[in-house]
Amino acid sequence: MDTRIDEVAAGIYRISTFVPEVAAPAGFTFNQFLVLGQEPLLFHCGHRRMFPLVSAALARVLPPERLRWISFGHIEADECGAMNEWLRIAPHATIAHGAIASRVSLDDMADRAPRTLADGEVLDIGGKRLRYLDTPHVPHGWEAGVLFEETSETLLCGDLFTHPGNGPSVTQADVVGPAMVAEDTFGYSSLTPTTGPTIRRLAGLAPRTLAVMHGSSYAGDCGQALRDLADRYDQRIRAALGS
Repeated sequence: MDTRIDEVAAGIYRISTFVPEVAAPAGFTFNQFLVLGQEPLLFHCGHRRMFPLVSAALARVLPPERLRWISFGHIEADECGAMNEWLRIAPHATIAHGAIASRVSLDDMADRAPRTLADGEVLDIGGKRLRYLDTPHVPHGWEAGVLFEETSETLLCGDLFTHPGNGPSVTQADVVGPAMVAEDTFGYSSLTPTTGPTIRRLAGLAPRTLAVMHGSSYAGDCGQALRDLADRYDQRIRAALGS
């Protein structure tokens, strides 16, 4: 496995580990995002087995013990498997997530009590402002949520736009088509009547960068990409219902 770190927006670093055995022959990336500020935040913890690689990469930018906040999209091994490892090496760090994640899972799973964020609440980390948004079941998980970094207009969008391969850290190429190919391969999204409206709510933020957990981040017309993604999921729901 190879881990690299690249700045994908002002003060936001993508830590990317490429695993060629997943989704072979294209392979698959597992990405975390470090948001710098007076109280630095890590979005996605990664698998426990990847912790040595990811923490070593992060240390090239920031001493890991300086982390103050840790967050992720939902409860899953690649999102939060290593959260307690991070809590052990960052003694002042706190997990931050929505009410459902905290009450159902994190109050028990995390070695330190989490900070519960309300839908729409802003976490000011000094130089960066991260707005938390509940996205239940989008793309999957009752407790799912995302963070929007307001100063750089970067949407930390978790598993949305998942696509295989080991492309550039940031792309302006189409990310909707590859996401649909990944959907056909993995079937990773929970398709409900609220899927499209939830994604369109994110489009209303008009982000400049999409920080994607699996695949390249995207810098282009992010609002349109989100609306197109919502439309494609709506089409799949209608097809499944025979309407």
